[in-house]
Amino acid sequence: MSYPSQPVPRSVPRSVQASSASDAAFYALAERGQRQAAMQWIARLSLATGVFFSGFVLFEPGPYEILMLVLISLWLLFGLRLSVNSLALLLLLTLFNIGGVLSIFQMADLKKAPLYIAVSYFLALTSVFFAAVTESDWRRLQPLFTGYLAAAVITGMLGIGGYLNLIPAADLFTLYGRAKGAFQDPNVFGPFLILPINWCIYQVLTRPFQKSLLYWALFLVLTLAVLLSFSRAAWGMYAVSLLLIPALLFIGSKNQRFRSKIMLISIAAIVVLALVLLIALQFPQISEVFFQRARLEQDYDSARTGRFARHWLGFLLSMEKPFGIGPLEFGPMFGEDTHNIWLKALLDYGWLGFLSFIILTMLTLGFGFRLMLRERPWQPYLLCAYVAFIGHILIGNVIDIDHWRHFYLIVGIIWGCAGLEQRYQQQARHHLTSEPRPYSNARIARPV
Repeated sequence: MSYPSQPVPRSVPRSVQASSASDAAFYALAERGQRQAAMQWIARLSLATGVFFSGFVLFEPGPYEILMLVLISLWLLFGLRLSVNSLALLLLLTLFNIGGVLSIFQMADLKKAPLYIAVSYFLALTSVFFAAVTESDWRRLQPLFTGYLAAAVITGMLGIGGYLNLIPAADLFTLYGRAKGAFQDPNVFGPFLILPINWCIYQVLTRPFQKSLLYWALFLVLTLAVLLSFSRAAWGMYAVSLLLIPALLFIGSKNQRFRSKIMLISIAAIVVLALVLLIALQFPQISEVFFQRARLEQDYDSARTGRFARHWLGFLLSMEKPFGIGPLEFGPMFGEDTHNIWLKALLDYGWLGFLSFIILTMLTLGFGFRLMLRERPWQPYLLCAYVAFIGHILIGNVIDIDHWRHFYLIVGIIWGCAGLEQRYQQQARHHLTSEPRPYSNARIARPV
């Protein structure tokens, strides 16, 4: 009995095999892309969250220090690299703090000096971190600014609500009859709001009116918060921002329509701010403190042993003490803190720290001045940070800024943008003849 032969299995056609392989590769790439997108989203969320907590410093160490320590460790663990640009920033800030360590050895009683220098170096590391993450991807600037703006609005509203006694525990957000938000000092609270104010000014000037209403509202809220901080330093920085940002945008644009828009909005803003100020001054509790603080020179500035006299005595002392006198020693010796970043660098960080800070300041000013008007995707962020940095350096003549968290963020942003420009130029030279320039399809937020 014969049985029919079994059919011989036929091989899968090569076209089908190729199709299956391409489908598998497609799905693998899609899955990989989804993982990368998720990781990028987590990375940006972590940056926004870290910067957000810089606006809440009612006690130390605060949530910001703990969160930033975790973030820096995780980013380094997952491969964050430091370029030559970031390493140069790290070197300068390290030398600055080495000067502080040498200054400690001049003290008979260490007190809190080691902790002070440890905090200084930690803040320095945050600046290098922000520079590195910015330089590796300019799109990370957006979550940094978003987190900062959110923190400024919330802490600003806490300051306003506390000053006007509109919220529970209002005394927690005021000090000496001045708004301080979620900070320990009104003189830190006010300057903290300047960078987000710069961002609001930029958006109001460059966006269509309908799309800028939110930024108008945020600008007015932050303006009121700065006013109620009664910080002369913050008022001065605010004036610098109102002057420089419209002026720089005016100079950087050849579009006459855009220039006319800048002039009209600037005039309208001046009128609105004048009306807000006039209304605010109708309240006795505001007008009394305002006119008292509005004087350029206070009694504690020009007295025989006032701030400016102490500056001169401290400078003479620094000439005799090349290694400094130790962190936080000036206050007990002269009755008040230095209230001058240059003198503080000389006495708390020695000549080495002073020289390092001078070089850091000059390089940061040079980077920003050279790059702030170049049309790049990161140009709006750089412009706002650079104007804020100028304001901080100016007020450094009358206040200490070496432990201001947001100051190190601003420095990191500017150095990160300088690194981005360096990469841009290198890639542009490399692909000049063969490929389109990098970032050529990126557009900045500026009207045509």
